Amino acid sequence: MPLADTLWIVDRAKSLGFDLCGVVRAEKFPELERTPEWLARGYAGEMKYLADPRRCDPQSAMPGIRSAIVGLLNYNTEQPLSTDPALPIDDSNPSGWISRYAWGDDYHDVLRERLDALMESLRERFASPFEARAYVDTGPVQERVLAKYAGLGWLGKNTLLLNQMLGSFFFLGVMLTTLDLEPTLGASELPPPDLCGSCRRCLDACPTQAFAEPYVMDARKCISYLTIELRGSIPEEFREAMGNHVFGCDICQDVCPWNRRAPIVTIPQFQPRVFPLPEDRAGASLPPQDASFYLPSLEWFLGLTEADFRELFRGSPIKRTKWRGLVRNACVALGNSGLRPGMAALGRFREILGRLAASEDQALAESARWALSRIQ
Repeated sequence: MPLADTLWIVDRAKSLGFDLCGVVRAEKFPELERTPEWLARGYAGEMKYLADPRRCDPQSAMPGIRSAIVGLLNYNTEQPLSTDPALPIDDSNPSGWISRYAWGDDYHDVLRERLDALMESLRERFASPFEARAYVDTGPVQERVLAKYAGLGWLGKNTLLLNQMLGSFFFLGVMLTTLDLEPTLGASELPPPDLCGSCRRCLDACPTQAFAEPYVMDARKCISYLTIELRGSIPEEFREAMGNHVFGCDICQDVCPWNRRAPIVTIPQFQPRVFPLPEDRAGASLPPQDASFYLPSLEWFLGLTEADFRELFRGSPIKRTKWRGLVRNACVALGNSGLRPGMAALGRFREILGRLAASEDQALAESARWALSRIQ
């Protein structure tokens, strides 16, 4: 198909809300060939889905695939970074850190809505029958690699896609299609150059030293993996380094120089959720008045019931960690909160942790006992 069709797709994607869009042929790129070695090192941990052989070759992800359309959507909201020394600290009510991407609505839904609208536009423009599938972290594709060869950025030392103008606080959505589209990068054009240079800030800032080497992550040590994907107890060797993280981690992005001037977005779906306390639930374990996903109260999380969790995190990416995972993470964060004898909140938290320490769930009980040992 002529390049004009590709340019039309890019423009249409931007009109539907994507910040950037690129098109790439579905080929087996060099980065994909390194996946088996990465898996053989055990770096995927319990994420067995990453071993799907289709992830190594886009051609196997969908019959008849010819092209991939990659959309990029900025989620960089205005609130301070996790590394900001001016973050508020309240000894009487310790708070946790939720990764910036999870402050608002589930990004899967937000991007999928845009991708579905783009697919509908494609069907209106192209008369010939074609197949297309849209994925947002749900299919056997490596979005970052496709995005690189679609011209949207380079793969940084922290393994994330970086863009010179937008930094790295963005989501990627991919549409695979049987349409034979011209790539946004011409045959003689190379992907954007690696501009990380000699910088090591992301590598050195990682509290758990999750990077085996530049551009290679051992996910088993990553705070995002530990707080979201890991289902059992968090290895004790990483707990203190986790600090107050209860869902995900932004540190390697927060220290990246390319994010210093990243544009701020005002998309309502990505702003921190706020929960006023309903009058009919006064005294229940729902959050206090105007509780927010930005620096949420650990006491709130520790008091959540499974029913509360399902209600509050409906339509949120946080639901992936499940109730037991979130409470486990809050226990670890409380153990790192610096509570000491004489603090007014100590007795309150001892009581909460005491109840959790008696839980039939081994990971919860063990995490609560660890936290108790830290604040005694």
